This record gives sequence, structure tokens and C-alpha cells, in this order.
Amino acid sequence: MTEFIVQTINGFTLAGVIFLVSSGFTLIFGVMRVTSLMHGAVFLLGGYVAYSVIGALHNFFWGLAAGTVAMGALGLLVERGLLPLLRHSEFAELLATLGLVFVIDDVSLAIWGGNPLNITLPGVLNDSTTLPFHGIVYPNERFFILGVSVVVAVALYALLRRTRVGAIIRAGVDDREMVSALGINVRVVFSAVFVLGTALAGFAGVLGVPVVGLAPGNDVTILLLALAVVVIGGLGSYEGALLGSVIIALADVYGTAYFPAVSYSVLFIPLVVVLLVRPQGLLGRRSMA
Repeated sequence: MTEFIVQTINGFTLAGVIFLVSSGFTLIFGVMRVTSLMHGAVFLLGGYVAYSVIGALHNFFWGLAAGTVAMGALGLLVERGLLPLLRHSEFAELLATLGLVFVIDDVSLAIWGGNPLNITLPGVLNDSTTLPFHGIVYPNERFFILGVSVVVAVALYALLRRTRVGAIIRAGVDDREMVSALGINVRVVFSAVFVLGTALAGFAGVLGVPVVGLAPGNDVTILLLALAVVVIGGLGSYEGALLGSVIIALADVYGTAYFPAVSYSVLFIPLVVVLLVRPQGLLGRRSMA
């Protein structure tokens, strides 16, 4: 029971990190229909940028801000500078963003090397707490990561469901032509969504270092998890991204802990089931085309 409780908390913590990546990822897919594969690389690069800033300034929160802002700026550069040249060709977008993944990975390898790195959270966040049941000792940094993920999830929900900006974004998911016909600058909306998506990936890349580490290859892992979340939750669905993140994270943690020999199979069983039973995702809507 003790191990099960620990693994469950680990699962929810990992779900928070995955959600930060997949929420922006599913918004970009849902609103812009951009087949971008760069989110995993942005996740990794955000962590590396924060690592350097923290090493220079000795302040975790400055590093967190730097990784987030830098990846948001990178997203703006890609959305304004690269995507318009591709003329909305899905295949061209796929290849171009895949090429960016290789560029980011190689540049990161040249600057930070191939050894795993770590980011230490400051003060009490680097200690542990004894839980009031089963005498479980658990790292404070993971509680912090889970708490921040919940706060960001609530803030995103408020933005998407309680503000005019969120209404415009949701309308863009449903009918981009209608949004444009209402006189709304769709280009600005698209830029804002893309920047938000990449900034969230950078934020997750910094916050998630104690959970997933900081090393070459982690970008591929987080990208696969985010893709699985989008498939399970439903294209363009915020709630689907949240539900899918929990399902995938718990499947990953339980599979690794209890079925290590077939952990990858356990991870993707929910994805296969959803594709067979509800191809549009658990909270996605069936296409009318």
C-alpha cells in the first residue's frame, strides 16, 4: 500500500508536467491546425536555458522565468517567421518542425553536452516531508511541482472559459472562418496561441526537471506522451488534455513500477483502446466533415 500511494503521487506529479506541455500542444493543433513536432525539443531547451540562468544568477525562479519567456519568444519567431513560408501545407509543417527538433537537439548537445543535468530547487523545497499516513517521506519539490501545475491548470481554465480571449480561442477551434468574419484579427489570435503553447512547454521543461530529468532524448519521451494525451483527450479539448495527462501519467508510472518488462505496452494500451472505441478522443467531438 505504501508503494502504491507513493507511485500514485508520482503519477499525479508527472501528469502535471505532461499537462503543461500537452495543453499548449492541443491548443495549437486545435486552433491553428499546425502539425508541429517541436514541443518536445522546446521542453528540453527550456530546461537547458533555465539551467544556465540558474548557474549564473543562483536563483531558481529567475531560471524558471527565463526558460518560459525564451521559449515563448522562440514560438513567436517560428510562428511569424517560418510557418507563413510553408503556406499551410501540413506535410511541409511536419517536416519543418521536425527539422527544428534536430537543430535544437544538436545545438543543445554542443552547448550543454550529453551528460544528464539537474536543477535543485531552493530552500525548503529541497527538503522532504513525512506524510501523516504510513510514515511516507516524500520530496517537497514534487509537491511544489504538483501544486504549481494545479494553479496553472486553474488559470488556463479561467482564461479559456471565463474571458473574451478564451471565447475567441474556443471559437477558433470550432470555426476559424466565422472568427475572421466577425472582424477579429485571426493572425494575432494564432500568434498568441502558438506563443502560449511554446511558453507552457518551456515552463514545463524547467519545472519538470526533478521529475523527468534534463538529458538528451527526454524531448522524444515527452513528445510521445503529449501526442498520446492529444489522442486520448481529444483534439482542441482543454479538459481532454487534463484527463488524458492523468491517464497517461498513471499508466506510465504504474507500468514502470509493477510491469517494467512491458511498461511501454501498458502506457499505450489506453491509447489503443480509445482509438478503437472513440477515435475523436474521450472529450473530443466527432468531425462533421
